Amino acid sequence: MAKRFDGMEIRELFSKNLKLFRSKQGLSQLALSSRAGLAHNFVNDIENGKKWVSPDTIAKLAEVLDVEPSDFFMSNPLNPPENSRIRSYLDEINERFSTAVGEIKAAYLSENRKTNSEDY
Repeated sequence: MAKRFDGMEIRELFSKNLKLFRSKQGLSQLALSSRAGLAHNFVNDIENGKKWVSPDTIAKLAEVLDVEPSDFFMSNPLNPPENSRIRSYLDEINERFSTAVGEIKAAYLSENRKTNSEDY
């Protein structure tokens, strides 16, 4: 028996998200298949859960749809939980990076002002 996630098998989840991302981009199956270098029938079969995909195909689809490959396997990819551990971790890294850049910039500007004032 296949593993189920939020009541759906992994293929169902992938198919649902593929359709969702394709629709969000305003692409037809034909346009998506052309951009990804895949047969139109294959994309149709993926969306209908009749065919499965290789990692290379997942990467091609993700690139065309401008999503991360892991997004195809999220329960709610358009509204990820804001309080998730990953989101919190990434927000913290971003905040620390911004703070560090600000401190370096302030120190650089302060040093330049000091050097320039000593020249006069």
